[in-house]
Amino acid sequence: MPKPLVALFVFVCILDVIILLLPRLLRLRGVDMIRTKFGPALVFDSPTDEVGTVRLLNVRGTFQSVSFVGDDYAELACMYHQYFAEVLDIAGGADSALVIGGGGFSFPKWLVAHCPNTRIDVVEVDPAIIRIAHQKFFLDRLEEDYHAERDGRFRVECADGWAYLRGSDRRWDLVVNDAFSGKRPLGPMRTDAGARIIHEHLTERGIYLANVICPLEGRRSRTLEETVRTFAEEFAHVYVIPERPEDPRHNGDNVFVACDRELAIARQYRRK
Repeated sequence: MPKPLVALFVFVCILDVIILLLPRLLRLRGVDMIRTKFGPALVFDSPTDEVGTVRLLNVRGTFQSVSFVGDDYAELACMYHQYFAEVLDIAGGADSALVIGGGGFSFPKWLVAHCPNTRIDVVEVDPAIIRIAHQKFFLDRLEEDYHAERDGRFRVECADGWAYLRGSDRRWDLVVNDAFSGKRPLGPMRTDAGARIIHEHLTERGIYLANVICPLEGRRSRTLEETVRTFAEEFAHVYVIPERPEDPRHNGDNVFVACDRELAIARQYRRK
């Protein structure tokens, strides 16, 4: 056998061994690697100086969720989720909520724990992510503590969020788009049709919240500007609460708000 082929064969064998051993090696370092619909997911704990240990979910190189561990598992670790909660408080709460995109279920867990009168539906497209949420991000403990599924006020549906919304005849007081779609953060829900369908599924007092991941300025801010323009045609009021106003050319988790009633949100965040 020619030497180049021998070298290639040896390289492939070594690579296969590394791939086979990788999950075990990661576990030895406290990292769980789990296959999902969108690629390998890594779940691991990380200590922080500010808030103690947090648990992270990384899917195919992108961080999708962060959660406190221990008794604070249902509290909000991300700033944009904290803004979601503040907007909901300003709006006077919600009797019903639809969350599109489960991930580690950070915001749905908070809703269950802090909004006992809210009926919550969560739509997550990947069954592996739902299993991860139960096993690693405390969904099982949430049910033990609050019995929300048993009592019928918390329901998880494994489905595509966009298809679910189009096929539903229900209306909610709150619709949250917390799905991650790579370079298209809101997917079809940032289009004219998306804005219209979201509007149709909100009650008269309904609020739409979304996490728009992009800079505030520069070429890559186009996603946010297009979203503002599109929803301003459909809704009476639009707001953007930036994560990094002091660093507008870098990616941030920007909170987008659309509704038909004026909210007591600071004037500098109003876009319509």
